[in-house]
Amino acid sequence: MNYLIGVTLLWSFSFSLIGVYLAGQVDAYFSVLTRIVLASLVFLPFLRRRWLRPDLVAKLMALGATQLGIMYLFYYHSFLLLTVPEVLVFTIFTPIYVTLIHDLLERRFKPIYLWGALLAVLGAAVIRFDGLTESYVLGFLVVQGANVCFALGQVGYKVLLAREEQQPPQLAVFGCFYLGALAVALPAWWLLGTPQYPTSTLQWGILLWLGIGASGLGYFLWNKGATQVSSGVLAIMNNALIPAGLLVNLVLWGKDTDLLRLSLGGLLMLASLWVCQRHGVSER
Repeated sequence: MNYLIGVTLLWSFSFSLIGVYLAGQVDAYFSVLTRIVLASLVFLPFLRRRWLRPDLVAKLMALGATQLGIMYLFYYHSFLLLTVPEVLVFTIFTPIYVTLIHDLLERRFKPIYLWGALLAVLGAAVIRFDGLTESYVLGFLVVQGANVCFALGQVGYKVLLAREEQQPPQLAVFGCFYLGALAVALPAWWLLGTPQYPTSTLQWGILLWLGIGASGLGYFLWNKGATQVSSGVLAIMNNALIPAGLLVNLVLWGKDTDLLRLSLGGLLMLASLWVCQRHGVSER
């Protein structure tokens, strides 16, 4: 749980940084490629041959390609179609995807986790629903593509390691995750990218931070945390980013925030977390 909380705080800066400094100014494909290359450079030195079975490597690469590679392509393009608040609104459905995908992979159904996820969605909607622009349908679909990829990757990683007879040290294999993402990001940039590169030291610095911090350290700790909590708790933590991101906007950027709605939505999320913790402490 501590890993998920820590990464939530780490990621809470990403929405505004991308929306304000990168979206529409730096080619989305180049941004994605840069983040994944930097994350790969951080983790590839930790790979250990003794743990790199071909089947495990292939599965980790597939998960990385989905959760990080394809998800980022959807995610970055959503900022070209939507405002930052709208992107936040449309991410609220991720907990539902997490619970349903996990139950599907485990061939069972736990309605308590679905109810907990729905409560978390309600809390996020209370916080962030401010009305939408007229041309939002395509943006909505793009964000849902990102949500499904993100849910599929983290749940798949959780289930994959749970089924391993001999648990590998996660640091010794996680570099494969980024190689899978790189296999998507590199050809996407080569075929679809445009020569729209960072023009300031600030933009390069943000990409450096997003690659090493948010992508590199963030995804490793998030997926590691996913293996240590129930699927219900994991689902709810996917929406904790919304109040955290709003608090960052309020404290650091001075953006207007409805504190009453933030408080009410936060209480609903805490209630959903309590529901899943109480009824799912034995599931990992």
